[in-house]
Amino acid sequence: MRGLIRVCPICDGYEVIGQTVGVVGTDDHGGREARFLTTYSDDVWLIHTGRRGALSQAERRRLKAVGVGIIETPIERVVLDRRRVSALCFGSGEPKRFDALYAGLGVTPRVDLALQAGARVDAEGRLFVGPHQETSVPGLYAAGDVVRGLNQISTAEGEGAIAATDVHNRLPR
Repeated sequence: MRGLIRVCPICDGYEVIGQTVGVVGTDDHGGREARFLTTYSDDVWLIHTGRRGALSQAERRRLKAVGVGIIETPIERVVLDRRRVSALCFGSGEPKRFDALYAGLGVTPRVDLALQAGARVDAEGRLFVGPHQETSVPGLYAAGDVVRGLNQISTAEGEGAIAATDVHNRLPR
């Protein structure tokens, strides 16, 4: 894989400083990612591929306030060069060229098993946990994308270590 589409502006946003950046998204999550990237570039575009109305009016206002352009036409074709996605074609007009393209499609937390065990979730469907990563079900721990929306491996590793330490400390001696 050549990394044609990036997935983590937290990890590598600094690599797109001053470049033309596109974020493919279907809803407000994509808008938040595009706004985040404006700390690295003044030329950021949200390519909204979701259903009409999935991008809220409030998010549209926030995008406009920070200068993010919005493209709301289906992607018809992707143009690749040897190193990267170089352009997206949206219809009869000229292709729009990007130096970097991010997927801002979000994550669906897979919490079904925890729900069956009786765990509680927040409005975004993520598990509530205490300071040691224990869910609302005693003895059931959670870490990573099912807990918070940061979706970072390093965050999940830290949360896992916190949970493991708590489990260890509860073991009978």
